[in-house]
Amino acid sequence: MTMITPASPPPPHPAPPAATTREQAAGPVEPTAAELDALVAALDLPAKVRLLSGAAAFRLQAEPAVGLRAIGVSDGPAGVRGERWDERDTSLALPSPTALAASWDDGLVTELGGLLAAEARRKGVGVLLAPTLNLHRSPGAGRHFECYSEDPLLTGRTAAAYIRGVQAGGVAATAKHYVANDSETERLTLDARLDQRTLRELYLAPFEAAVRAGVWTVMSAYNGVNGATMSESPLLAEPLKGEWGFDGVVVSDWGAVRSTEAAALAAQDLAMPGPEPRWGEPLLAAVREGRVPEKAIDDKVRRILLLAARVGALDSGPAPRDFPTPGDARGLLRRAVAAGCVLLRNEGGLLPLAAGDPVAPRRIAVIGPNAAAARFQGGGSAAVFPEAVVSPLDGIRGALSDTGTTVIHAEGAVLTTRPTPLHTGNARDPRTGTPGVLVRYLAADGTEIHTEHRLSGRILESGDAPELADTAAAVEVSALVTVDTPGEWRFSVVGLDAVVLTAGGEVLLDTYVTPESQDPTYLHVTPAFRTAVRRVDAGRELLLTATRHWADGHGHAVALAMDPPRRDEDALIAEAVEAARAADTAIVVVGTTDEIESEGFDRPSLALPGRQDELVAAVVAANPRTVVIVNSGGPVELPWRESAPAVLLCWFPGQEAGHGLADVLFGRAEPGGRLPTTWGALSHGAPPPHPSTTPTGGVLRYDEGPYLGHRAWRRAGAEPAYWFGHGLGYTTWAYEQLDVTGLDIATSGGAARDVAAPDGAGPAALATPVTARVTVRNTGGRPGREVVQLYLTTGPDPYDDGGLRLAGYAAVTAGPGEQVVAEIPVAPRVFERWSPEHGRWEPRPGPYTLHAGPSAARQPLSRPPAP
Repeated sequence: MTMITPASPPPPHPAPPAATTREQAAGPVEPTAAELDALVAALDLPAKVRLLSGAAAFRLQAEPAVGLRAIGVSDGPAGVRGERWDERDTSLALPSPTALAASWDDGLVTELGGLLAAEARRKGVGVLLAPTLNLHRSPGAGRHFECYSEDPLLTGRTAAAYIRGVQAGGVAATAKHYVANDSETERLTLDARLDQRTLRELYLAPFEAAVRAGVWTVMSAYNGVNGATMSESPLLAEPLKGEWGFDGVVVSDWGAVRSTEAAALAAQDLAMPGPEPRWGEPLLAAVREGRVPEKAIDDKVRRILLLAARVGALDSGPAPRDFPTPGDARGLLRRAVAAGCVLLRNEGGLLPLAAGDPVAPRRIAVIGPNAAAARFQGGGSAAVFPEAVVSPLDGIRGALSDTGTTVIHAEGAVLTTRPTPLHTGNARDPRTGTPGVLVRYLAADGTEIHTEHRLSGRILESGDAPELADTAAAVEVSALVTVDTPGEWRFSVVGLDAVVLTAGGEVLLDTYVTPESQDPTYLHVTPAFRTAVRRVDAGRELLLTATRHWADGHGHAVALAMDPPRRDEDALIAEAVEAARAADTAIVVVGTTDEIESEGFDRPSLALPGRQDELVAAVVAANPRTVVIVNSGGPVELPWRESAPAVLLCWFPGQEAGHGLADVLFGRAEPGGRLPTTWGALSHGAPPPHPSTTPTGGVLRYDEGPYLGHRAWRRAGAEPAYWFGHGLGYTTWAYEQLDVTGLDIATSGGAARDVAAPDGAGPAALATPVTARVTVRNTGGRPGREVVQLYLTTGPDPYDDGGLRLAGYAAVTAGPGEQVVAEIPVAPRVFERWSPEHGRWEPRPGPYTLHAGPSAARQPLSRPPAP
């Protein structure tokens, strides 16, 4: 029998004093308080104030007087874009954060964090704006894919692992968006209203875990909480900097500082992007006039200097450290794809497919638009530009290249309505003939100021000269294209303000596009588009040109796009059915698009776009050996799930999507994922109703309190499609024994003993560490991995019914017939509730029962035995 312990047990509680909360074993040698004070004293007031606002959109200020170098900043939970939006500056693309959480694997997440740190150093980035610690409050939240889980414990542990990996590489991680920034509708201005217990026990909990892991930066959110916008919120002081002892920098979300004095008097340290006018001369005047104490400015500057020392940007700080160079990065990303894949259903053991065996399928039909061009990442500010993406179709063909198996593809459906930007495969620079496009920046009189050769028709900013945003008046994108199919082609320009689109010298569009939103993602990443349709003969070469004239405050994004004539959708489905009928096995890849699942807006429906549900139903009817791969960042409706023999969820799997999926499909790797969030059946008509993401009168009420995800479904007595924690492997497991040490269980009724605090202060935290040991056995025919999950039920109180909640987890591996023990430490915080009356953590009411099993739906073992 083998004993397995988790790589990263939960942190102890209660929290130690601030000076020792950070895990510094592998961290930098930091300047002393006296050294930091001396550096602050060396700066005059204007220099101090200048440091509190960025130097540019993604760069912090330098200050030679104290040896402070500029620090690069980058978006990227799933990759490091760098300071520029430039497709020529490529980045590794990881699986989406929800996919990482689905692995329930702290060690893997830490390893991936280290890879991100290496990417950041390569790009000159010292601060990575990740991880996102908001919860999956509603499955319709647009940024669901960028968050980890519905559960605060799983979110906190995954975040801590990510932070350790990034910061061990000398790069600051950023816990964002503090706090209750869990949806996109009116995200810039909404006021989230929630009670103190809900705030403390759910939404603040992952941030507390991040602080305990030693995070160096926290980002304040756009929204307000209980009446105060977060850049001015008292929550920045307490509990963040006070009770938790956070000694890092609070950076604003981009544009979230809306005041001079109120934000400066709060515990907000840094305003981004910069320079921020409100924190320039107005802040300097406020300090000089005594409305903002200089002591408050000094504290902010001290924190920024400490951050600089930690990331190696302070000359007077410790000597730069040497960091290991990552090994096989693509191999790690491929392994991460398989680790996050969740096998939802596998009737008759259809998976794994027996590649190369005598019973292996000799003809496989791979169906769906996402099969040939998988959606590897979510939409919005976190997007990166990988050098190459392996599609599921390419991955399957590569895996079967020497087996004699025939692989055919049918598109099956049309998903997108947004235009497709030109690329090196269909466009040439009109001046050089090189694949790609020509970009010209123009003065107000049309004079050419600067040119660039780019690889995509989508241009968010100049890659070579970002300052052109301040000096140019317009941007023009042009390319030579050759039409290969006759018919009604769609030519598009993406961009706001005055736009002009021409094809072959003909003006197709000359119009003004008024902004529909002030959301930063809309303005800077995915603005509106306009399309003209023209019939074009095959073989004709056209010069396409899109011009956008900029207006202040509307961003600079532009795109030149072209799409072929749309095929008849009935014919596409018929083709797919014929391909499936002629194959031994069919693999259908369905998923979402940027148009329905992205930063900047929430999803009004969880239905798959287009006619994908109809496609799946038709293919399943044609071939009983059908595998459906779901390529989405969050829950979608699966009305055909009971008829499809195998359903595999791959999330947004990153650039190695196809290779990782092929490994799972053909049994080279086991699907390692378990659901980090509950998947409902339908978005309408199924209890419980999902929490609303739409504010009323600017207020979003979290009236559901502690009941998120599986806890809400259980409380409603309803059955979701798939419970939190669910996921199948390629073997089976028996849960044999649960032993618990450290929990003082009374013999009568299983009531837990309250531990009295000294001096009559009331109940205290459980003082004895609790450990659960769960014995399981691999009862299948091949080696496998099991995520052993531990849940807690308690007595009820007026706020919480005491129902099942996650208490801990550990993964074990074993060969056929082998017995192993999963050792799961349980943090004392699990047994506690927040007391708003006393302002402290107190024990939950008994009795306590621990339950062990493979998901929130099934726990075969309990201690003490459930009644």
